[in-house]
Amino acid sequence: MVTTYLSLGSNVEPRRHLPTAIREMNTHFGPLHLSPVYESVAIGFSGEHFLNLVAAFETDAEPAVIHSLLRALEESHGRVRGSARFAPRTLDVDLILYGNLVSAGPPAFPRDEILRYAFVLRPLADLAPDVRHPITGMRYADLWAGFDASDQSLWQITLDLN
Repeated sequence: MVTTYLSLGSNVEPRRHLPTAIREMNTHFGPLHLSPVYESVAIGFSGEHFLNLVAAFETDAEPAVIHSLLRALEESHGRVRGSARFAPRTLDVDLILYGNLVSAGPPAFPRDEILRYAFVLRPLADLAPDVRHPITGMRYADLWAGFDASDQSLWQITLDLN
């Protein structure tokens, strides 16, 4: 079994899409371990704030299978993939870590967003503070402690995900 981490986000009806997606993923992957939920401003475009969190689960499924299931989940929530990388999203679910696997992909591991965005690193550090990044070897708690989030506003919120 491999511990797998997902980054989830939404800025289009997030209070509806995130809890529904969590319930659906519990059905596919078994019980999920969840980080706190954070609200953050949109990065790369003007738009509604995002709600983000990280989920973890144990699996023996191959990354490609998980990736396909996540794309289908996004589509079932009305996600439309377009040319704009930074755009409003009903649901964005990314497979960010698959154990200690380092791979160019697809999908690629670890996702480079972990080291670039507070909305990914902060919830990951909350959920897995002592886990080490497969490339840097640093603990996620230490990566977060050294992260400059001065230009990435985010704050913890309460959201019922049941």
